Amino acid sequence: MADKPTTIDEYISNFPEDVQKILQKVRKTIHTAIPETEETMSYDMPTFTLNGKYVIYFAGWKNHVSVYPIPAGDEAFAARIEPYKSDKSTAKFPLNKPIPYDLIEEMAMFQLMEAAERA
Repeated sequence: MADKPTTIDEYISNFPEDVQKILQKVRKTIHTAIPETEETMSYDMPTFTLNGKYVIYFAGWKNHVSVYPIPAGDEAFAARIEPYKSDKSTAKFPLNKPIPYDLIEEMAMFQLMEAAERA
C-alpha cells in the first residue's frame, strides 16, 4: 500500500477481491455485534472505537485475517479461540479455511465489555 488508507473502505480496497469479501464480512460482523461503536483507522488498521477509545481492531494479511486484542476472562471462549491464538493478544484466522465469524462476534462483544470497564 503506497499511500496509507484513511478509511476502512480504502483499506479493504487494497486487497484482492476474495479477501475484500472476507474483510467486509469481518467488518459487518463486528459492527453488528457492537453497533454503538464508531469506525476509524488507527495504527494503519480498521478500528472500532467507543467514546474515542479503541474496542477492537482487524487487519488483512497475505494468508490470514487478524483480530486484536483477544479478550480475557471467559474460559469457554478462551478454549474456543485457542487454535487461532498467535500470541497473547492476536487471533489469526487463515484465509484458506472457513472464518469463524461467530468467534469474531464474541470477541467484539467481550472487548466492548472490557472497554466499558477501562472507561
